[in-house]
Amino acid sequence: MGDNESEYDFEKPAHRVEVSSFYIGQYPVTQRLWQAVMGNNPSEFQGERRPVEQVSWDDTQFFIEKLNSETGKTFRLPTEAQWEYAARGGRYSQGYTYSGSDKLKQVGWYNENSNGETHDVGLLLANELDIYDLSGNVWEWCEDDYHRNYAGALEDGSAWIDMPRGEGRVLRGGGYYFEAFGCRPTYRNGDHPGVCSSGVGFRLVLPCQSVG
Repeated sequence: MGDNESEYDFEKPAHRVEVSSFYIGQYPVTQRLWQAVMGNNPSEFQGERRPVEQVSWDDTQFFIEKLNSETGKTFRLPTEAQWEYAARGGRYSQGYTYSGSDKLKQVGWYNENSNGETHDVGLLLANELDIYDLSGNVWEWCEDDYHRNYAGALEDGSAWIDMPRGEGRVLRGGGYYFEAFGCRPTYRNGDHPGVCSSGVGFRLVLPCQSVG
């Protein structure tokens, strides 16, 4: 996890993490799903198959609580380690620059091909795990607090939470308005958990033991 060759200190130091088996959404949460669960659609760029956006980290927690109540499951946000593992392609990783390709236009919507807006999920190529839109389209909230680097990071794949609330939560993946460098699987960002943006959404994970 991480990249010692990066010019950004927040991607360092690279370190080994053991990640337990988990399920992760093939796509970011869509506006259709958000509408079905929450009864509203806060998104700036409307479209049932587009990723929901204009949702804060706090909003995702309300959504997840309601979804779990309705389904009896234990969905949650991915940990940062789970997100990066999935974005890299897991055990099938080919070491691509982006999630699924060395050519970002094949797999992600970003500032050079998005026309300044989000797009329906799943229109471009999937990565090695058959997961879509992990590079570009919308930034995705993770469970972890945002740290300036990986010094002292956990090695068990769990969420790294040890800061006062409001210091920031992790965002991954880049967005439709961002440059290519921010869409790499190792690039990290963070923001206050109450912040909303047209470029920020999320996807869900489910522990394997929760399925049955």
